[in-house]
Order: sequence, then structure tokens, then C-alpha cells
Amino acid sequence: MRLWNDPRLRLSLTGLGGQYLVALMAVGLFSVNTGNNLLYLVFAMMLGLFLVSGILSRRALQGIRVLGLEEGNLFARVRGGLRLKLADPGRGRLRGLELHLSLSDSTVEPGFLGTASRSGETLVVLHARAGHRGWVRLEQLELRTRFPFGLMEKSRFLALDQSLLVLPHPRTPPAAPSGWRGEGHRTQAVEGTSSPEGARPLRLGDAPGRVHWKRTAQRSQPWVRTFEEERPLGLHLRLDLTAWAPGRPFERELERLSGAILQARLQKREVSLELHGIEGTHETRGHTPCWRALAQAQAAGRDPEPVGISLEAPAPIS
Repeated sequence: MRLWNDPRLRLSLTGLGGQYLVALMAVGLFSVNTGNNLLYLVFAMMLGLFLVSGILSRRALQGIRVLGLEEGNLFARVRGGLRLKLADPGRGRLRGLELHLSLSDSTVEPGFLGTASRSGETLVVLHARAGHRGWVRLEQLELRTRFPFGLMEKSRFLALDQSLLVLPHPRTPPAAPSGWRGEGHRTQAVEGTSSPEGARPLRLGDAPGRVHWKRTAQRSQPWVRTFEEERPLGLHLRLDLTAWAPGRPFERELERLSGAILQARLQKREVSLELHGIEGTHETRGHTPCWRALAQAQAAGRDPEPVGISLEAPAPIS
């Protein structure tokens, strides 16, 4: 059922609302047949309650606009958060709205907006799970409410014109061989001469006295404290797009590189990515820029070949 022929609005009757209408019609018929004034009064009160429910639910949908959507770092096949910013001039008005976001090839859990913000802007976090990497399109936002009595459900549709970039799934990379470049020499801090700065997984040669017991219990694997004097080595990734053909092996390689970037971020290491393609070589620095470059990478070859990862200290940015 359409309201006022407006395609952005929709009205549907709930199960409770159907029972209420049946009871309303029954009271009306009894009041007409018997001429009982008390039944007329009950019929009028029930009808007024039904109309008030429609008016309040209609009012709860008014005045809301979408200001923007912050994508953050949304990975493929991983549950992530989308921060939806709404313009809400309700000044504390009761809303009781369910927010349903339509995202192509993705599953978005409904959000809830209970009351309008008095500041004029409201932030709602929606949890989404995208099916693949790359660009996905936001189709529409549905505001749905049964406020206040649950007799009718009204929906309002807001068109959205925005695309989100989904990052590759961060697959856990295999353990690096001991002979890899950058893994042999590390800065060792003398205990008691520098203050703790953070924590990282245990590596060969770490002193037992530096074990971070709280983090070890949380991660179920040994972690050690890092110190200000330590300078963690950077991670340099190389990917030759001309050596890979489109398909699942290429996607798994992107996921492996994405997992390496995530691991470097957890270890507070810098990351750089070097992409070799038909148009030349492109280098990117930083965790998020490298993820975005992998999300938009396209294979340009035919025969897939394994591509290695090298660990080295990144060159200074001039």
C-alpha cells in the first residue's frame, strides 16, 4: 500500500494491527446494531488510538537526511562497521527507527535509532559483511518504524549515490623463513635503560624477562614488550601484476599480502607496496593506502606465478 502515491513511503499492517482492526470493526458493528452509546464511545476511542498511531509513526520518519557514510577499513568476508552520519533536527524526539542499508553483494545488519539527537547530527554504526573486494555501491537506506503501538509499520526510502571500496580479505601469511632479508638483525634494548612503548609477538633471541604476560594471556601466544630505543623494521611488498591471471590464485595472493599488511600494522611497522604493471611501476606507502591499492589491483598476465614478500627497512620519504 502506497501513501499519497509517494514511492519513498510505504505502509504495511502488522499482525497486531490486523487483530486490532478486526476488533474495531466488531465493536463498530455491535454499536450500530444495539445502539449502545458506551459501544459508540469505545469505538471512537479505538479509532482515535489507531489514527494517533499512524500520525506519530509518520512524524517519526520526518526530517532525517543522510550526511555521509564513513567506510573505514572494510575487508571482504569480514564483519566490519560503517559509520552512518544523519542530519536529525528532531531535538530529542522519539524515533524508534530501524535502519536497513542496501549494499550490493553485501549483508548489512539493521541499526537502531531510538531518539533524535539534540545537536542536530546523529551517528549510527551499521555492521556489514562484503562478499568481494573492490568497489560496491550503496543503493538505498530504509527507515522502518512500528512506533508507538506496533499496529502499522511505515517505511521511508532514502536514495544514496555513493560507492565504498572493500579491501582484500586479510589472510594470515605463512611464517617467514629465518634467512629472509630483514629478519636477521634487530635492535636490542638494554632492560632498565628505556621505557616500555608497546608489545609485539615473541621472536628468536628475545630475553625471557621481556615477556608481556597480560598480552600473552590475551593472545594465547608469547608476546614481549617493546622499548623506545627499538626501531621495528619496515615491510616492503612487491607484486607483479603481469605475472598473474585473473582468478582465484590471484585473489588468494592479494589476501596473503593484505594479511601481511595487517600483521605489520599490529606490530607498528611501516609498509610500502610496489606494483608492477603494464603501465609501469607504482609505489605506495602506508597501511591504508597499500590496502586500497590492493583492492583496486587487476591481474594483467596469463600464467600465474608465485610472488615473494621481502622484509626490509623502507627507504626514507623525501
